[in-house]
Amino acid sequence: MNVPLLLTAGLAAGAVNAIAGGGSLITFPALIAAGLSPVTANVSNSIAATGGYLASVAGSWKDLDRKKAARLIPTALAGAAVGCAVLLNTPAAAFEAVVPFLVLAASLALLVPKKEARETHPAVLHLTIFGLSTYAGYFGAAVGVMLLAGLSLTLADKLTRVNALKNVISATTGLATAAIFGIFASVNWGAVALLLPATIIGGYLGARLARRVPAKVLRACVVVFGITIAAWLLFR
Repeated sequence: MNVPLLLTAGLAAGAVNAIAGGGSLITFPALIAAGLSPVTANVSNSIAATGGYLASVAGSWKDLDRKKAARLIPTALAGAAVGCAVLLNTPAAAFEAVVPFLVLAASLALLVPKKEARETHPAVLHLTIFGLSTYAGYFGAAVGVMLLAGLSLTLADKLTRVNALKNVISATTGLATAAIFGIFASVNWGAVALLLPATIIGGYLGARLARRVPAKVLRACVVVFGITIAAWLLFR
């Protein structure tokens, strides 16, 4: 197993997940390059990414709306559980075919200006979180990009606070998938042991950096990174 490759990928992915999302598209190819099968790489990557998500929460804690997060966590848990169940019981090929278009749509959604500084109905917010959490449990590529886009369109709040909430939802779905895949899926625990501490360090540092990046710059970075991810998924 290529230890330097996985450690470097883990650090980079943790930071990217904290700032914009999409770090799994760094670690997933790294795991494939290290010799894992696609399915084993997918579930191992989902478990390893959880550490980075948790570190991101710690790094952005000061910006978090805790009451709103508490209301959304049960919805995120339910969605992640559904996504994991679908992954474990059906072929992934059909869903993976539309992933590039989902990521592209989510990234471009950040470019749509808000007409009013008013939040959508809570039901819309919960449906958004449930759908994206289901996707996170099923495959999860660039789920951070999609969460940030979805939350920014349903919440009237500063992007740094939306990003903090995104980190909590990502951590919630990560813990759920880690528990389910740890019990029911084939996991390469050696790869997880290498990636997990690296994603924690990268996630914390990335979250601290995200708090200091101007909202317009952060939004532009998310859009560019999301489009790049979509292109990579489409042509790989």
